[in-house]
Amino acid sequence: MKFLLDAVLRRIGEGTAIPFAVRFSGGGEYRNSAQAPAFTLVIRSAAAYARIAAFGHIGLLDAYFDGDLDVEGDLAKAAAVGLESEMASQNLLVGVRNRWHELRFSNRSRVQAKRNAEAHYALGTEFYRLWLDDPLMMYTCAYWKEGTRSLEEAQRNKIEHVARKLQLAPGEEVVDIGSGFGGFMFHAHEKFGVRVTGINNTTSQVEMVRERIAQRGLGQALQVIDTDFRDAGRAYDKVVSIGTLEHAGRDQLDEVVRAHAAFLKPGGLGMLHFIGHVGHFQTEFLIRRHVFPGGWIPSLAHTIAAMERAGLEVLDIENLRRHYAPTLDAWAERFERNWDKIRALDPQRFDERFRRIWRAYLYGCAEMFRSSKGYTHLFQIVFSKGNVTRSSYPMSREFLYEQPAFRENPGASRAA
Repeated sequence: MKFLLDAVLRRIGEGTAIPFAVRFSGGGEYRNSAQAPAFTLVIRSAAAYARIAAFGHIGLLDAYFDGDLDVEGDLAKAAAVGLESEMASQNLLVGVRNRWHELRFSNRSRVQAKRNAEAHYALGTEFYRLWLDDPLMMYTCAYWKEGTRSLEEAQRNKIEHVARKLQLAPGEEVVDIGSGFGGFMFHAHEKFGVRVTGINNTTSQVEMVRERIAQRGLGQALQVIDTDFRDAGRAYDKVVSIGTLEHAGRDQLDEVVRAHAAFLKPGGLGMLHFIGHVGHFQTEFLIRRHVFPGGWIPSLAHTIAAMERAGLEVLDIENLRRHYAPTLDAWAERFERNWDKIRALDPQRFDERFRRIWRAYLYGCAEMFRSSKGYTHLFQIVFSKGNVTRSSYPMSREFLYEQPAFRENPGASRAA
């Protein structure tokens, strides 16, 4: 098996400008450059060779998760080399595993959809608090406009960018589909005076947000409902959906988009903020297997077609792919810096294998969004229910960048 890996390594080494090294379990070393390596793969057991030979980059990562392989040095550089190499291409056996995963963990069932969401989002508020922005805890791509200096500022930028696009106004009723830790809800109410209902199927997050609402005495303005985001109970003036569409599942895209339409009053405005593919591709098995069971990245084309079928007018599409890499960089740095505190929360859950999986997830996704060859992007689509008129929505995008775009509502609570 080692001789097969040797050939692959040479092709990868010749195709990248990043210097790296590989130390083999039986002795010997490969280097693709005379320069000091940015990272070194250390193969610690013969089992790693078989896994890599059978499953390509997935086998290599599984070996890393299990300790049969280590990465010394810059993991981000290792991820960048992997992404630009043929090891990141589709593998027949991985494709079979991915299809089986879809059968086993499909979001078609609301019960399974809730289990899938809780497998990731119910890891505990304190876990996420240690590496997300404080206090909003936004677990989605931030907005790094020129001059932005911190993750906290970038996440506030994102909420206000969405609010500008949707022309949020005091007194409007807004639904936040997939509301997470409530960051959008609290900030949008404080800054723009809107009333917000959150939709979330992760019970622990719902309970946390309800507690924060009660502590701040905001029950008249904010509420959160523990339900599947396909269950549209009523219609609102505005719809906000930040990082939800990726959890629709491979075969539920139309159903979820129809629900977004049902949540919106005729003439209302909505926003879809989601990770999407340019072109039609399978979702990376690593993410589905170890991070987001049931998750599926839709294509931009499929999403727009589903919106058309749901009777929605697409008003604006913005690609924020470049903004996700610095967001993930910030998360990864905080995750690394606070690992000892994370581990102390629950040493059995947050063990070394968990750490390796999440390091690969955070660094790997950062490099995926940074890659010049990547096909995974971050889109914001503004839509309306029924065609807008000249008077109901601005004729140009100038309003997005004027200062100030809105007057802060003096009657809104300052407690968020």
